Amino acid sequence: MDFIKLINSPEYDFLRNNPRLGGRVILLGLGGSHAYGTNNENSDVDIRGITLNLPSDLLGLTRFEQFEDAYTDTVIYSFNKIIRLLLECNPNTIELLGLDEEQYLIKTAAGQELLDNRALFLSKRAAKSFGGYASAQLRRLQNAVARDSMSQPERERHIYNSVKNALDDFMRKNAALGKGDVRLYIDESDNPEYETEIFMDAEYKHLPLRGSASMLEVMHNVVREYDKIGKRNKKKDDDHLNKHAMHLIRLFLMAIDILEKGEIKTHRTDELELLRGIRRGDFQREDKTFSKEFYDMVSDYEMRLERATRRSVLPDNPDMEKVGRLVERINRRAIED
Repeated sequence: MDFIKLINSPEYDFLRNNPRLGGRVILLGLGGSHAYGTNNENSDVDIRGITLNLPSDLLGLTRFEQFEDAYTDTVIYSFNKIIRLLLECNPNTIELLGLDEEQYLIKTAAGQELLDNRALFLSKRAAKSFGGYASAQLRRLQNAVARDSMSQPERERHIYNSVKNALDDFMRKNAALGKGDVRLYIDESDNPEYETEIFMDAEYKHLPLRGSASMLEVMHNVVREYDKIGKRNKKKDDDHLNKHAMHLIRLFLMAIDILEKGEIKTHRTDELELLRGIRRGDFQREDKTFSKEFYDMVSDYEMRLERATRRSVLPDNPDMEKVGRLVERINRRAIED
């Protein structure tokens, strides 16, 4: 497919006519399956990009986060917003910095400067961000294909792992709340509907009320989302289930590359046969569950990710001074130009 011709078609006129996009987009590239190389005849075209903030966003009273066009599956982030996401090694945005050269449809000097400095955003935070996404993907998959056959304690263990990851991430981002301790654990339940249940012990002093409410909300949302996803995914067809399985392995592959090699490799050229096989249904059995071979592969990648995290030479966190200087240079150019 000629993607350059596609974005020059009338349905993408917003790229030229929208005042926040026209002439301000510094990076535009493929997203989704076309970016990964796992697309098939039914795949939509996803476009992802970055646009410079207006001077009024940086110096005045206007505010802009991102532009979305649902009809064309296009999402374009403001420069300042995507920097925040890149600092967290967010899987949905960090992949934009790891496309093959021909997968970029627009790339300005500022866009190239961002790509040249992509290593600034790589840190051990990738273990949490990609691991969290992979955990959620596995939860979707297992909940969809085995919800009725899984025992209640098994389901509770999956929820526990997700809640703990969410809580750890919340506490890291809200270090000012660190005046106490929260311990999550699973124990026998007094509720007749459960065999086991997640419990929490908390000991805090001088904890801001708003902070405590946010902390509880984060954990509550994970539990609520788990139930919602389970009900929704029961109705998904084989293609969607296999797509979940494929993305689970892809997330592990990308995270391991980042932690072991310091590379963002979005187009999974070396693993395309494996990923396409998973999407085709090569690991799905007649009863719609997945084979032991697939879950053994998941366990192997989980161990590889843990090992890569321990051995990685990446810093625990990005160098904020260097990132700050990069952001200032590009934003200064956005104002002066």
